[in-house]
Amino acid sequence: MNNDSSSRIVARLKDRISTSAPGSRLPSTRSLVNEFQASPVTVQKALQTLTMQGLIESRPGVGTFVRAVRTARPSDYGWQSAALGSPRAVLPTTSSTMRSVSNEAISFHSGYPDRELLPERLVQAALARAARGDAALSRPPVAGLPELQSWFARELGAVTPAGINPPTPSDVIVLPGSQSGLSSIFSALVGRGQPLLIESPTYWGAILAARNAGVRLVPVPSGPDGPDPAELARAFEETGARMFYAQPHFANPTGAQWSPERGSQVLDVVRDHGAFLVEDDWAHDFGITTTPAPIAARDDSGHVIYLRSLTKSVSPAIRIAAVIARGPARERILADRGAETMYVSGVLQAAALDVVTQPGWQTHLRNLRHQLQTRRDLLIGSIREHAPLAHIESVPKGGLNLWLRLPDGTNLERLTNECESAGVIIAAGNEWFPAEPTGPFVRLNYSGANPGAYPQGARVLGQALTQNHR
Repeated sequence: MNNDSSSRIVARLKDRISTSAPGSRLPSTRSLVNEFQASPVTVQKALQTLTMQGLIESRPGVGTFVRAVRTARPSDYGWQSAALGSPRAVLPTTSSTMRSVSNEAISFHSGYPDRELLPERLVQAALARAARGDAALSRPPVAGLPELQSWFARELGAVTPAGINPPTPSDVIVLPGSQSGLSSIFSALVGRGQPLLIESPTYWGAILAARNAGVRLVPVPSGPDGPDPAELARAFEETGARMFYAQPHFANPTGAQWSPERGSQVLDVVRDHGAFLVEDDWAHDFGITTTPAPIAARDDSGHVIYLRSLTKSVSPAIRIAAVIARGPARERILADRGAETMYVSGVLQAAALDVVTQPGWQTHLRNLRHQLQTRRDLLIGSIREHAPLAHIESVPKGGLNLWLRLPDGTNLERLTNECESAGVIIAAGNEWFPAEPTGPFVRLNYSGANPGAYPQGARVLGQALTQNHR
């Protein structure tokens, strides 16, 4: 017999099935062997392929039949509306910064650095070692691997002034990304219906976590130098709030960095009101012309709850962060995290620790500083040349983002659509405000892919702005 390939038999049988009525019986395997002059194994392989594709079905002891095509009926989930009731809060959809776009697009919208800015070799080697170690088969402690807790504590302790007690490893809780930490902090320490002071504009993920926790957001205006301490004190007094969320270093989206004096003033206000400062130090590894000095290093009385993330600087695939808190606040956060996730993957913890303790990590950070500066300056120069209507309020000293104020009356939806039609993806600034936006803004990420395309992207933005204001 001449062995025919199974793919040829599949194609021939598909033609036959397309003209057969549902439920029609196919010839027996012996008949198909004779028809196609193929081996029984080859025929069986073809039939298995058609079965996996849902075109035929086998009935043991009876035969093989053309499968009936079932018309999908619309599913009715209306009963869930009554079962669930009204939502506690209207939650925003996923941020536009999380969109996936084609490789051909000029992407200014993403919140993550390009792959070439990551320590790729360190990460791959660390994951391989972690997979071969004990972490691959054991359950880590709820608060995190002791070695990783110690690393986070040492990082903050290294900049703690004399006379201030540095954090201990037992003050550290390892997190599956800082977003989960924000959720636990707001749920466990603020509580549903209670006020939370929050910088405006600020990180959209903090806004989302706070709303999901059901807390009441109270915006505190914050500019290139941070919030006005007097305005912050007034907000505490008027609302009775006991927590203020802020990003003192390279804030997302504005890139703002507080001066040491402003940080001390804010810490004094927080202490005077018996409150907490949640210091989100997500961009700690992204300094360009300055190096962050966390406010938490100046506090040993438990007023500052400190968040440090490695997700963006190590790898988005290794979602590891930590919260450093003291006293009952730490215990409440830990209890919430335990109820939510029980523990963080030991493999990811081991890999993260491996990366940041390698000699190559510091070399990577030094190179990263220069790469970010080059990209930032290229984008700033491109905006100033090709999009002069977009005002750069301040040049960020670190971080990943450039915050642009647009002319009053700019239609942001129209602008973003026109840019996208031309292959440039930007992020409208509305989602970074916990209340009404104070004007039209866009946030551009200068750590994205293909920096050589930044001038063209700025040119498209400038043309769209000009069209917007004709």
